[in-house]
Amino acid sequence: MLVWFLPLFLLFLMIGLPVFFGMLAAPGILLWLNGQERDLILLYRNVYNGMASFPLMAIPFFMLAGELMNRGGITMRLVEFSQAMMGHFRGGLAHVNVLSSMLFAGLSGSAVADTSALGSMLIPAMEKEGYTRKFAAAITAASSVIGPIIPPSGIMIIYAYVMGESVAALFLAGIIPGILVGVGLMIMVKFMADKYDFPASRTKASWGERGDASLKAFFPLMTPVIILGGILGGVFTPTEAAAVAVGYAILIGMFVLNTLKIKDLPDVFMRAAMTSATVLLLVGAAMAFKTVVSLSHTPEILAEFVLGLSENPLILLFLINLLLFVVGMFLDAGPAIIILGPILGPIFVDLGVDPIHFAIIMSVNLTVGLATPPMGLVLFVASSVSGERVETISKAILPFLAVEIVVIFLITFIPEISMTIPRLTGFAD
Repeated sequence: MLVWFLPLFLLFLMIGLPVFFGMLAAPGILLWLNGQERDLILLYRNVYNGMASFPLMAIPFFMLAGELMNRGGITMRLVEFSQAMMGHFRGGLAHVNVLSSMLFAGLSGSAVADTSALGSMLIPAMEKEGYTRKFAAAITAASSVIGPIIPPSGIMIIYAYVMGESVAALFLAGIIPGILVGVGLMIMVKFMADKYDFPASRTKASWGERGDASLKAFFPLMTPVIILGGILGGVFTPTEAAAVAVGYAILIGMFVLNTLKIKDLPDVFMRAAMTSATVLLLVGAAMAFKTVVSLSHTPEILAEFVLGLSENPLILLFLINLLLFVVGMFLDAGPAIIILGPILGPIFVDLGVDPIHFAIIMSVNLTVGLATPPMGLVLFVASSVSGERVETISKAILPFLAVEIVVIFLITFIPEISMTIPRLTGFAD
């Protein structure tokens, strides 16, 4: 009977119950009906136990660092740097949008923060240059999914915690896939720019102008270097690296750039706290949910079903990618990873897929889901920022989603794309 908790959970989602409550109510009801009061107590106790973790403290710190950098005007410096490097190309502002997302990813690791921060600046600027508002909103939403792929990444921290993997290994594995998504989007922009005669946003910058823009962006661009360098050098853990990022953001914003004021801090802390609380409550509920997954033997049942379809790992990876893509249309990346990771991960590890490789497949696929209709979160953020309807943005984003789907399959069937850097640095076999 306990195995029915998953269909009941899906039913709760369909009727609009928040994910957090659905993840606790579905297994709780079935444990109560099954007379398993002791397991019911364990379920709710694990909500706290799931949040009380040192590695998970990295999430609120990274979110706070992103808020501090955004409020401190660092985002503008990244855009100016991107403008100096790529603004002279046809479709220059669209290229700038993508490159800015890649750079911003190294600061916040959040697709929503990327869409909000960059969209508020670049969408009006692109519209002023002659782009349609729907195209500007679409490229902003499509490029924002790079945020959780290039490290640091909140989604990968969650996956590493839930599945017991190395955060550093996942961070390193996400570098090339994130760059590949960005390059793919730029190729699509170039194709569309030639076809629709998009304008260049400026004349080619002189080396002096590029040097000036590089100097202005130097301190923000050092953030991912400090984070990854410190982790890989054994100087600090990922959680300590996140705390260092916060200190660095305050130092740069308040004392180097003089763009962050003490009066700005309460609002910054409040925004970071609200976002972090949402994520951590979901993680706590998910760890409790994971307990019932084990009790119900759902992984074994699903493994038997999956292996009954085929024993060829390549075919199964193709099918799982389709499943994850559909799941990503309706469920946010974090909850989807928390729910499906413990179920799907062991199946593919037993089939010989490297656990880090599968983690990247799952993370990238569900991250792209943030930009897929009908429930893609960044579509709603882009709609809010641009004033364009979600349905209109959903149609305009399709060419960019096609590029991201191609990248997903490249990552899936060419493991070296994600595994080369972790292996070279000794974080994977």
